[in-house]
Amino acid sequence: MERLGRAAPLPEDMQGRWRDVEEHSAELIVQGGEIICFGQLVVDDYKVIESEDGALTVTLNIDNETEEDSFQRANITGLVITPEGDFCAYNVKFSCQFERVEV
Repeated sequence: MERLGRAAPLPEDMQGRWRDVEEHSAELIVQGGEIICFGQLVVDDYKVIESEDGALTVTLNIDNETEEDSFQRANITGLVITPEGDFCAYNVKFSCQFERVEV
């Protein structure tokens, strides 16, 4: 499991503009290593990208352990593309499924 810096690009399959399948006004944008979710830039320190059992997962975190709980409640902390192709974002309080916005 390799820790990648904040600027490291996310997987190509996650790149682009996405919208919440239930609330179409809620967007997720992945551009290179940058993530904007619900209009807020996610400011993480590192990410871990893993592929296991057909799922592609990105876990986001920060280096400051004393701020970790606040980070996990205020930001998305994970992205996953399931083996079935569903794209979801989550943290300790919620999860949302997203669909690609076609331009």
